[in-house]
Amino acid sequence: MEVAWHREYENRTEVLDNGDGEMDKERLEFLKRLCETPSPSGFEQPAQRVIRERLDGLVDELKVDLHGNLIAAKNPTGPCRVMIIGHCDEIGMIVKYISDGGYLRVDPIGGVDPNLLPGNRVTVHNAKGDVPGVVGKKAIHLMEREELDKGTKITQVWIDIGAKNKKDAEKAVSVGDPVTIEAPFRMLRNDNAAARGFDDKVGAFVVAEVMAALHSRKVEVAVFGVSSVQEELGLRGARTSAFGIDPVVGIAIDVMHASDYPGGDKERTGEVVLGKGPTLCRGANINPVLGGLLIATAKKKKIPYQISAKAGATGTDANALQITRAGVAAALVEIPNRYMHTPVEVVSLKDLDNAIKLLVEFIAGLEPDTDFTPR
Repeated sequence: MEVAWHREYENRTEVLDNGDGEMDKERLEFLKRLCETPSPSGFEQPAQRVIRERLDGLVDELKVDLHGNLIAAKNPTGPCRVMIIGHCDEIGMIVKYISDGGYLRVDPIGGVDPNLLPGNRVTVHNAKGDVPGVVGKKAIHLMEREELDKGTKITQVWIDIGAKNKKDAEKAVSVGDPVTIEAPFRMLRNDNAAARGFDDKVGAFVVAEVMAALHSRKVEVAVFGVSSVQEELGLRGARTSAFGIDPVVGIAIDVMHASDYPGGDKERTGEVVLGKGPTLCRGANINPVLGGLLIATAKKKKIPYQISAKAGATGTDANALQITRAGVAAALVEIPNRYMHTPVEVVSLKDLDNAIKLLVEFIAGLEPDTDFTPR
């Protein structure tokens, strides 16, 4: 059911001054708007509306399935169905209780770090409109030494919307309302940007921009671009959308832990650096033929890329793709990301542009009779 807060974010049209950035202005404005539109898992439709608006008139088909996945298609009846997917859902919180004093208790949606919550400005998204609030916690002056030595638990924080009491709070918010941290998109130096929810709105963004770019390109295969839902709760949207599309090839676009910051553990995550290109994954989750073709495309088109290794399941939509129906030739294109699952995730716009270019060139050059069976 459509609610008021969907419409508010649908109509935002601020212009982003990209400073010294090199990304196309229209593309950059779309990324900013997408990142600032709330989409906690289970409440993704405001973000899906932004993507639908971006792709309107640029694809042959554009629909939302019963699960909420947004599916765009080019040449949908063609041979060799190719599916590219990025999830638009972000971590957040949900109101579970309103106290007599009018304070909100919340549960996390996805992998929220409670230690990062105190002191944040938040927004409670209600059908009547957005409600501003702050995350409260006992002041450090009032804490015992043993409390200081322990991490913060979700049960130790609350949201203060300034309500007089429970009755007053219930005039503005309801149990079940989603909550997001207020963290606007911000450009940093050297084409880097910071925002909440880059995991994985950058994936949904790349999918949308690939589909938009393919509008003017001839392709020999059927292409389905999916902005999936509820990945943070267990790859749920990828499972349902892939079952419906039944692709031969499935490529997930998600984020990868960068290692180029103080304390970055290269021995654990591998060496991944912002601005040196998207990361192409190798390992059991990746079809070797498809993985090889992506690397070959990057080399042929002189697109910078990095390599990551995953011994087993990747924990991304690529895992769900690979084991759909009788199996899918799966691959994973990753965007290097600093500070994952915080309100200040950082990515390089250059990596986004290069991921888009790589996927466009791969799809445009793909022969429909390509055999992806490992030999």
